Amino acid sequence: MQDTSKQYDAVIEKCRNLFVNKMSDYGSAWRILRLPSLTDQIFIKAQRIRGLQQNAEQKVDEGEESEFIGIINYCTMALIQLDMGVVEKPDLSVDQATKLYDEKIVLSKQLMMDKNHDYGEAWRDMRVSSLTDLILQKLLRVKQIENNSGKTLVSEGIDANYQDMINYAVFALILLNQK
Repeated sequence: MQDTSKQYDAVIEKCRNLFVNKMSDYGSAWRILRLPSLTDQIFIKAQRIRGLQQNAEQKVDEGEESEFIGIINYCTMALIQLDMGVVEKPDLSVDQATKLYDEKIVLSKQLMMDKNHDYGEAWRDMRVSSLTDLILQKLLRVKQIENNSGKTLVSEGIDANYQDMINYAVFALILLNQK
């Protein structure tokens, strides 16, 4: 699992750098987004990945990698929004947002390490297309929870689903980089 930890960190470094650069360009404009809007953004990215995996022709010159990075960053924003709530105008500096980003990633990585221990790194034998499908399944679950005003009877909450999506997207990027 030592390799997984290092590979995870390398993927996150790339995602984090993009997050920080976009924060420098746009500020924290994303802070006005309600959770369903973030969920829909993630859904669009996952649907595009699935389309890229199924379609022979591609008309936009961005591949799966950039979309998986987007999923990781939007899920992290959603986790921040879960804790902080939605605001009417941007309210975080680059440093504040980056600190929050790092905190959410630490929690997601710890969840991955715990599950990886229990599952024995089964993800390494999965197809990227299966990871895409799992992300889409998690998104449909999140949408249902959102439609139920966040209430669940026996299921994990929205935060755990966002964390799982981060981890599936990291796994997909690791597998794509190994090809």
